[in-house]
Amino acid sequence: MLAPWFWEAMLPLFDVAAVVRRWIFCTRRRETVDGQVSNLPHSDEHGSSEERRKHGLRTPRCLRRKGRLATCPTQRRQALLSDNQKATLLQSAERKKAFLRRALLAWFRRSARDLPWRRRRDNPYAVWVSEIMLQQTRVEAAAPYFERFMAAFPTVHDLAAAREDRVLRVWQGLGYYSRARNLHRTARRMVRDHGGRFPETAAALERLPGIGRYTAGAIASIAFGERAAVVDGNVRRVLARLLAIDAPVDAPATMRLLWSLAEILLPPRRPGEFNQALMDHGAGICIPRRPRCAVCPVRKACDAFAQGRQNALPLRRPRRAVPHYVVVAACTKRNGRYLLGKRPSQGLLGGLWEFPGGKVEPGETHEQALVREIREELAMAIAVGPLLASVEHTYSHAKVTLHFYRCTAIAGEPQRHHYPEVRWVFPAHFDRYAFPAANRKILPLLKAPINRG
Repeated sequence: MLAPWFWEAMLPLFDVAAVVRRWIFCTRRRETVDGQVSNLPHSDEHGSSEERRKHGLRTPRCLRRKGRLATCPTQRRQALLSDNQKATLLQSAERKKAFLRRALLAWFRRSARDLPWRRRRDNPYAVWVSEIMLQQTRVEAAAPYFERFMAAFPTVHDLAAAREDRVLRVWQGLGYYSRARNLHRTARRMVRDHGGRFPETAAALERLPGIGRYTAGAIASIAFGERAAVVDGNVRRVLARLLAIDAPVDAPATMRLLWSLAEILLPPRRPGEFNQALMDHGAGICIPRRPRCAVCPVRKACDAFAQGRQNALPLRRPRRAVPHYVVVAACTKRNGRYLLGKRPSQGLLGGLWEFPGGKVEPGETHEQALVREIREELAMAIAVGPLLASVEHTYSHAKVTLHFYRCTAIAGEPQRHHYPEVRWVFPAHFDRYAFPAANRKILPLLKAPINRG
């Protein structure tokens, strides 16, 4: 027989209340903050470490890995839609499509945004340029760049005949420069192979550089009237709320479902107008935070509104932490001119000119990193001078702090080991070159006379 002290020691393991509390903490739904799924650290989502100890709870196994943002397995299962749930959503879209078509088209005719490219709907070239610009840029930011681009290259023939450097310079400031290079490449292909005529179907458009399913559908439906659906960020949000989709809208399986739903809702007549209505509705009414349900033309068909969950949807997958890099760049001067390198055409910031440099490796000082980078990339020796400026910049995949130093060339001529082209350029001629945004911020400092007082 076991001693009484043994049973006293084992009693806490059979504490039913503790077991129940643990189950509740692990299976409860994630809270939302301002309409978005919370990305707070798991110690906050499941109670602080101190609170868990107070209740006799251990950290759930799925949360023990440091920095992990995934939810509990139970919650991950809840985020996946079953075949029956998908079928129910598709049936719901079928039932609602007649009303949604009528209501959104009527609203769009009254409230459509006056955008410069909509004044040229009969011009496939203008529609194409606008849709490429809108791939990674908000409408308000894209509008002035669209006007500038169309003034510089009024037709596809003008764009095809231009040099890439000039295209990038006109695009300068809009970011994501691969879009400009793809526009230029596609224009040359269309002029060479099709006499400047645009393909009129989404399937044919999707075979061109830089054109994916969304962009192909937008161009084909707006410019040519093809019944081709679109799913962008605005449309995802609208559909997720209309049908109360309980799955992350950025998950591949949910994206496939959203495309199917968009195709069901798309009318056979005026598909381009309907697609624009959906996008405008998402941009102006069904906005990410605090949607304007009081003036929504399709409110009575919105499942999220009926359930009081419009601020909690759409759901999204937890975001990965964005890495931060420290980069140094050399503003190397010789005989009044500065050394610039042209980045390779393929890859990040392809075709743009920059002040050479690179990432600071662990254990290096800024000066050591600069000397090493210039030696590796250009086979030159430099003397690193004072810090000119530090610039913070955020890309889609990383955050960067760039430190620009005034430098002097002391040995060697720049070799094209890393850059396909290098040049010594007078500050007065900087405007002839397309620079990345971070480099562009320091150009006025190099143009200004040095204060030696």
